[in-house]
Amino acid sequence: MQPFHLAIPVIDLEKCRTFYRDVLECSEGRSDVHWVDFNFFGHQLVIHQKTQNESTIEKPVSNPVDGHDVPVPHFGVVLEWKVWEELAKKLKAKNIKFVIEPYLRFEGQVGEQATMFFLDPENNALEFKAFKNIDQLFAK
Repeated sequence: MQPFHLAIPVIDLEKCRTFYRDVLECSEGRSDVHWVDFNFFGHQLVIHQKTQNESTIEKPVSNPVDGHDVPVPHFGVVLEWKVWEELAKKLKAKNIKFVIEPYLRFEGQVGEQATMFFLDPENNALEFKAFKNIDQLFAK
């Protein structure tokens, strides 16, 4: 699988740098005064500093999925089951406030998966998920 590249806007570059580096334990790559690259679980995530004004402040949006309000937009990574369990444990130990606590979604159905949602310091929603059977990633 080829790594993806995602660039997201942030206002407080240093606060977000600390979150991705220290909380999610992503190693830093290149950086400049207004941006930082991270190894986001084998993918390239770049946080770019933006200025705050009325047009950049968005109202939260969500869609119902399996009885939960899933934040939209969101991004994240599909992890191996054991890695997902370890990450959930680490995040709980770091007192991360979850939008959706770690749980098993679509239990007993096609696409059964472990999932969790939380926000970075700029309110960008992240989802980390895992499948016991990765062949069900795109199954209907």
